[in-house]
Amino acid sequence: MNYTVQEIAAITNAQIIGDKELLVKNIAFDSRIIYSTKNTAFIAINTKKNSGEKFIESAIDRGINIIISEHYDPQFEDITWIIVENAVEFLQKLAKYHFENSHLQSIGITGSNGKTILKEWLYQCLWNEFPTVKSPKSFNSQIGLPLSLLQINSTHQLGIFEVGISKPHEMEKLENIFHPQIGLLTHIGSAHAANFESEEELINEKIKLFKDSKTIIYNGDNFLVDHKIKELYSSKKLISYGFKKENQVFIKNDIFKDESVIVKYFDEEIAFPVHQRDEATLTNALALITVLKELGIENQKIVEKINALKAIEMRLEAIEGIKSNIIINDSFNLDLDSLKTALQFLNEYKKSKKSLVLTDIVGVNSNSQELYEEVSDLVNEQRFDSVFLIGHEISKFSGLFKAKTFTFINTQELIESKHLTEIENQIILLKGARKFEIEKLKDILELRKHDTVLEINLNAILHNINYHKSLLKPGTKMMAMVKANSYGLGSYEISEFLQHHHIDYLGVAFADEGVELRKKGITTPIVVMNPEQHSYEAIIEYNLEPEIYSFRVLELFYEAVQKSGYDKKYPIHVKLETGMHRLGFKGFELDQLSETLENKNLKIQSIFSHLSSSDVPTEKEFTLNQLETFEKNSNYLIEKLGYQPIRHILNSSGITSYTDHQYDMVRIGIGMLGESANPEIQKQLQSVVSFKTVISQISLVENGESVGYSRKYKTDHQTKIATIPVGYADGIPRLIGNQVGNVGIHKVLAPIVGNICMDMMMINVDNVPNVKEGDTVTIFNAYPSLKEFAAYCKTITYEVLTSISPRVKRIYIKD
Repeated sequence: MNYTVQEIAAITNAQIIGDKELLVKNIAFDSRIIYSTKNTAFIAINTKKNSGEKFIESAIDRGINIIISEHYDPQFEDITWIIVENAVEFLQKLAKYHFENSHLQSIGITGSNGKTILKEWLYQCLWNEFPTVKSPKSFNSQIGLPLSLLQINSTHQLGIFEVGISKPHEMEKLENIFHPQIGLLTHIGSAHAANFESEEELINEKIKLFKDSKTIIYNGDNFLVDHKIKELYSSKKLISYGFKKENQVFIKNDIFKDESVIVKYFDEEIAFPVHQRDEATLTNALALITVLKELGIENQKIVEKINALKAIEMRLEAIEGIKSNIIINDSFNLDLDSLKTALQFLNEYKKSKKSLVLTDIVGVNSNSQELYEEVSDLVNEQRFDSVFLIGHEISKFSGLFKAKTFTFINTQELIESKHLTEIENQIILLKGARKFEIEKLKDILELRKHDTVLEINLNAILHNINYHKSLLKPGTKMMAMVKANSYGLGSYEISEFLQHHHIDYLGVAFADEGVELRKKGITTPIVVMNPEQHSYEAIIEYNLEPEIYSFRVLELFYEAVQKSGYDKKYPIHVKLETGMHRLGFKGFELDQLSETLENKNLKIQSIFSHLSSSDVPTEKEFTLNQLETFEKNSNYLIEKLGYQPIRHILNSSGITSYTDHQYDMVRIGIGMLGESANPEIQKQLQSVVSFKTVISQISLVENGESVGYSRKYKTDHQTKIATIPVGYADGIPRLIGNQVGNVGIHKVLAPIVGNICMDMMMINVDNVPNVKEGDTVTIFNAYPSLKEFAAYCKTITYEVLTSISPRVKRIYIKD
């Protein structure tokens, strides 16, 4: 983007007040994260819920001197104004002009899941084949897509852009702006499905993007997708991929037995090794291969590119540093887009002083002088106190940086210089290409080494889900319960992972849990199990789906829907009482329920109930009675309604013990985390959670001396006592002290002795061979197991997990 104010006004039929010759290269829409004011205009976007014009003064205070707005404010007479009728339509009109005059080859990606990961994979594979531009982060909406298209410059030959919709008729507007030559349709799932009358309507809306595409690449495993695309676009070049052999691109061999995956691409075969063999990853790999082949990439090079794919890092990490510093760690990848994102993130912090560690930018086809001039411009606007450059290439351009600048050939040189450890009370941004390993700097600079951590193995969660799915019919849906912060593991992190792997529904307890997920970008349908009266407005605003369990709740929620102006049938989930006597409609209330629902713009998305004792073998008769009641009452209600909602009653233990009653959907909770009351099932599941710390100190305590508060433990011989930095403030109950509970060191159980303190506890390590300070201590995982630890606590595993303090750092790993 490189237009004068006058050119922009001519393109968009806007009015100018001020300097017509000013140059605009960037448009910012959020005054909080403006990372550069040079040649930047601020656009004030008005919505039903908020007005961007409230933030014009904030943008001007940050140094912006060009404002795009629907109204003029004469108090800012020194500012140049571009006055428009509708800010969003202005942005779309400008983006359309910019795209249509760019003459680059374009790929448009839409679907329910996998858009961002495929965009990033394609970029990693193609940047060194063509000068390539892509959507930043997951910018794919009515505002995000235009902002993405405006990044195109004259050097780009290829553009890869995500396109996302959440409601009918949105795609028509986006296709008018952006019409890709190659259309890529990823997995169609339940994301945003509540806003559409049917899956067919959702598919029809998504594929409008391909109206002018020459080639359409799509997941042909979905029969309806395959039928619709062939029906509407038979004259175009169509390539389907997926697991079914009817696709033009599919996996030929047994992915679980063979070392390599063999992909059949029409008459060719492409073999490559893979580490992850889950459905989502392999489906994305098939889509990737198909696009690369369409762009003329040779098979051998495709295999090399797949082998070189890096993990996609979607978030930055902020940690507390030594000497009152804040460390922002983004040490995984580096290009101009991710540098801009990091600088935006930096501006969320209020510290006045800041330093930057920046490496060579690896893997960008650009003129070095131009590239580092742009980099230095961005960096200079941030007014860093110090800049540390690492790498041969970027060091050549150190003179472009205005801050106090230091250059180093590699990361080790910077470490040995001691410069970073002298910084006090600043924000330190670590931004580098992966090969420079600047994450080593984080280890040196962080204040807390996080000796006590909760490790969550995401691949183990996926294994456990897939095991439970293996017991179900292919078409049975699955809802994952992520209430109570995903049982203490981190609601957003777990939900994001599950969404990527095509979970059908997420379940939360309260509306605010669902709202937080929506704000962080989770689009999968979310059911609120305990919708409180004050939360109905938020439920509707954030497209959440409430459980309805009584006439009072039904009437109050209906009033809220009417008040909101929602003009479709809002999805609700009706709970039936079948014997647990907690919540739900009873059998004699069903006639009144069906009558009450008549002429209301509410739609029962699902009918469900809850088994109270499916994990108790001795209560099998009671459970079967519950299932019989559910069958009878749900059938009766469906007959009265005249349509077929989803039905579900099985929880984790129900899936494994009463599989014949799976209906249309099941709900998984603790089973996802690797826990089952059935010992045989437990053997099939993988442990997900590890609670770990380290030994702070080891002391020899003489015979007859005491350990801990109140002298509850006294030695009867010289005893080796280890102190570990975890206590009841971290979620360890005091009742397991005094030799009730054990922890694991070197796969040996060591008893907890004395009273547990708030932040520490002591353990007897006499029987632990070769024990030393700094050794890892397992609170629970295998030695002891989570179930054994719960037994020490005289409770259940659910309570143990949800009791772990938020101050314990959660780490998400993939083996």
